[in-house]
Amino acid sequence: MSRKLATAFIATAALAATLAAPAARAQEVVLKVAHFWPATALSHQKVLLPWCDKIAKESNNRLKCQLYPAMQLGGTPPQLIQQAIDGVADIVWTLPGYTPGRFPSVEVFELPFMSRSAEATSRAVWDYVQLYGQKDFGQLKPLAFHVHDNGYIHGNKPIEKLADFRGMKMRAPTRLTNKMLAAFGATPVAMPLPQVTESMSKGVIDGYVLPWEVIPPVKLHELTRYHAETDPAEPALYTAVFTIAMNKARYEGLPPELKQVIDANSGAEFSAMLGRVWDESAAPARQKAVEHGNRFNTIPAAELANWRTATDKLAVDWVAEMKAKGYDGQAMLDSAKTLIRKYDK
Repeated sequence: MSRKLATAFIATAALAATLAAPAARAQEVVLKVAHFWPATALSHQKVLLPWCDKIAKESNNRLKCQLYPAMQLGGTPPQLIQQAIDGVADIVWTLPGYTPGRFPSVEVFELPFMSRSAEATSRAVWDYVQLYGQKDFGQLKPLAFHVHDNGYIHGNKPIEKLADFRGMKMRAPTRLTNKMLAAFGATPVAMPLPQVTESMSKGVIDGYVLPWEVIPPVKLHELTRYHAETDPAEPALYTAVFTIAMNKARYEGLPPELKQVIDANSGAEFSAMLGRVWDESAAPARQKAVEHGNRFNTIPAAELANWRTATDKLAVDWVAEMKAKGYDGQAMLDSAKTLIRKYDK
């Protein structure tokens, strides 16, 4: 090949590469993924980072994540759902219960004494939403639903019996957990997780209900003296429902092969995995409170019977509320319990 031809060939190849580069870049999709936990939290480290690596690998690096922990895109945790709907974020991880009344169908799992295992109940929530939650979540593309590990009581004085709640200002994450605390005789205080540490340090609240996993990342075990756990043979005192949800237009605008990658990494199995991660996280997180010298007690089944009696009306009221909104509340409650039993086996 002559020098002139070689030069022309190189120039042509360079031009082709230059023209092809924008097309190649256009095939890459960077997803903005936002949540309220710190980057050190289990949710960020053991779920989102591996999930993002997996979709990148399975898409030949055409799908990538840009993670925004701790509300780095601005706003407050209750605004995350709307950020996903509006496209401020492409994917969010949050609690539907942070926006009371907006997602009434999934509240049923937040009634007291429903869940025994986060993995089993997370499977149940995914199935349940396919039956009853399509309308509520119609503006989003849900990727997963899950619950956290068993929720317990933590505070600056011991809780051993129902009467001990009187006079306590207690934080809870959702509408129904606030109702539960009120039924126990406490004064419920609604606030997102990031506010709990400061509220405990300043004495704004006397205690809170939370699962073990989230306590060490926000250093609440260092501000809490007493922990009341419930008889492990009994259903959990409470749990809360989370969702990982995607902007619907962002999902629908993906090429078919990239949609397939998202679909393969969402749904029932992803939901169950999230629950399993939370179940496995409880013991090591609890150990942090042990090492700090905190005090523990277990509420026995006999005493929990009194707590159940105090909160029985919550389920009755919830069914009536759903009926007033046009839902079949009793069928929803029965279905949630049936699905939990199915997967507990």
